[in-house]
Amino acid sequence: MKILVIIPAYNEAENIINVVENLKNNYNIFDYVVVNDGSNDETAKICKRNNYNLVDLPINLGLAGAFQTGMKYAMYYDYDYAIQYDGDGQHNPQYIQGMVEFAEKNKLDVVIGSRFAKEKRPISMRMIGSLLIELCILMTTGKKIKDSTSGMRLYDRKMIRKLATSMNYGPEPDTIAYLIRCGAKVEEYQVHMNERTAGESYLNLSRSIKYMFHMCSSILIVQWFRKKGI
Repeated sequence: MKILVIIPAYNEAENIINVVENLKNNYNIFDYVVVNDGSNDETAKICKRNNYNLVDLPINLGLAGAFQTGMKYAMYYDYDYAIQYDGDGQHNPQYIQGMVEFAEKNKLDVVIGSRFAKEKRPISMRMIGSLLIELCILMTTGKKIKDSTSGMRLYDRKMIRKLATSMNYGPEPDTIAYLIRCGAKVEEYQVHMNERTAGESYLNLSRSIKYMFHMCSSILIVQWFRKKGI
């Protein structure tokens, strides 16, 4: 079984070595590709200097563009599963095999590495936003997804092709909601995530509010105008 870890990276020079070396040294049964999303720091130079498997985008496409680039790579090289995996060190690779086995056992199209599948969600402003997105997904799909904003997701071969060849399928909660409405089998798998140790998150307070508003609007309104089918 061929499994690809897709690592979209934008300005992750402080984290990318730890992320890739952990995969190479401890989980080398999985292939990986770093998709450098037009970083303006040393991310690309570090990857090249260390001979990492790299797709180096000449301009910044944003997470959706980098993610789709990784999916195109997975489709071209005929992978059975592709896992979206952040380049900031927050995700733990020891859960990948369990997510694959969970998908195989339950014939799932998407497995979300969830912080809250079996554990209680903490109370914070960010978690309130996550809860609102969860409610929007529940209202429109009838499916409860407790950690829809998780950036660690496993996709099967069918989803790889869909996400590689279709427009406007970013790695976001609105896409998960849409795929569920189209009949995709999506479940959550309990994982633990680390705190970012270096660099800064894109989502500050104002951006988090805008993100929440955009996701809720897309799930509640925009998705109904998209053609169904997977």
